[in-house]
Amino acid sequence: MFKLLHKLSRILKFVFSRKFVVVILLALQLFILFGAFFVLAEYYRFINMIFLAISLVLVIHILNRNENPAYKIAWIIPLLLVPFFTAIFYIFVKAPTALFISRHHKKVADTKDFLSYPEELAKEVKATDDNLFKTSKYMWDWGHYPTYKNSRVTYFPWGEDKFAALKEELKKAEKFIFLEYFIIKEGEMWGEILDILKEKADSGVDIRLLYDGFGSQMFLPDGYHKKLRKIGIKVKIFNKFTPFLSTSQNNRDHRKIVVIDGKVAFSGGINLADEYINAINRFGKWKDSAIMIKGEAVWSYTIMFLQLWELDEKETEDYTKLSPSANNSPQYNCKGYVMPYSDSPLDNEPVGELVYLDIINNAKDYLYITTPYLIPGSELISALTYAAKSGVDVRIIMPGIPDKRYVFYIGQSYYKSFIDKGIKIYEYTPGFIHSKNFVSDDKTAVVGSINLDYRSLYLHFECATLLYGCECVKDVKSDFLETLKDCREIDDEYCRKRPIINKILGSVLKILAPLL
Repeated sequence: MFKLLHKLSRILKFVFSRKFVVVILLALQLFILFGAFFVLAEYYRFINMIFLAISLVLVIHILNRNENPAYKIAWIIPLLLVPFFTAIFYIFVKAPTALFISRHHKKVADTKDFLSYPEELAKEVKATDDNLFKTSKYMWDWGHYPTYKNSRVTYFPWGEDKFAALKEELKKAEKFIFLEYFIIKEGEMWGEILDILKEKADSGVDIRLLYDGFGSQMFLPDGYHKKLRKIGIKVKIFNKFTPFLSTSQNNRDHRKIVVIDGKVAFSGGINLADEYINAINRFGKWKDSAIMIKGEAVWSYTIMFLQLWELDEKETEDYTKLSPSANNSPQYNCKGYVMPYSDSPLDNEPVGELVYLDIINNAKDYLYITTPYLIPGSELISALTYAAKSGVDVRIIMPGIPDKRYVFYIGQSYYKSFIDKGIKIYEYTPGFIHSKNFVSDDKTAVVGSINLDYRSLYLHFECATLLYGCECVKDVKSDFLETLKDCREIDDEYCRKRPIINKILGSVLKILAPLL
């Protein structure tokens, strides 16, 4: 009886939740589309010809767009097979959001004036490594982010490690705290951080919180932002989720950023929810990573935050008051170079993917990757398989317990072909691995929020940090090798024994993977 009441309680809670309302409204829109089709069924041949013509025009339009080929195919196939529904759906979700795009382009252009890449540092980078110089030049010219020295980077192999360091640094804040996250959930982690933020707000610290309108909105109570504002926290919801089909709903803020007094920045894959610190058991043991930056490179993360924070504001504040120099940030004479960067879905410049490709193509001895999702495009597949064929030790760690089974099945569909090409695939048996790390040849690493899937690489706002020659690169490598001890290596037998239904689902869903 108790179990029955508990299940009934959960069902009623879901029925009266915001998530249920959103699902119903989206389903209603799809129902209207289907209804319109059946109402007009007697004119089917005429209407089908019209929409087939529209679909052919859309196919030509898609073929001429500067987009990933797999993304094009994912639209073209359903457009030709089901022209009526797909044409309407495509127009709904791909309609231009000109104001959103123009605001973002202007903000990026305006903030570039506050960043600098000194010529003498560029010369030093070139003298150090030609490939690094090419990457830094590309990042400055096209990604609009510079390369830094004089920055100390600490790597955290677990969410618990980042959580402890974050609380310690938040307590030191004197002027401002900027937080930007995809997911915030009420619980132990957010509760302890919120207590610190309340205390700091009471003492006059400028606290700003930006969270995604989909990633967090589904987990926080209605009007939660108003509650936070009452305790002195400035809050904005990025791209508030509405239950209507539109392209803007695809562009989520998947970044994880904290900036404190212009002196300290945190980034990586860890959100503010209890599963990230293993305070609750969700998909087994949760493995994630992050970094803490101190010094000059913090400035890029400050700018990243302000670029999205000010999207809906006409006036730009005085950025110079927020810079490391204005806040007496200590100088760090550290080895190596630090390159924080952001990736936007609005500029047709796949910064995140190109940085990954650059690391893959320049790897000589080894390339170690951790990712929760494995849905690479043709360019990444070619680069990874060529690296393995040319003798590079390429290893990829995936989750043993997935959070999204349909995405996991797609990822598994790549296992056999990767193994045949010499890439070693592992699954983290204790649970879910959420880290998004690359490390290569004891000198280069990337830690960030960018997954190896289409959403991260093309549709989301993302961020990461490229590390070259920094002491913590060895920590990223050590963490990978330590994690391998809790992994099973995937072999041909494993691939053969996968349930046939999983293989079918993975193969079919792979076609539509860019749209999922």
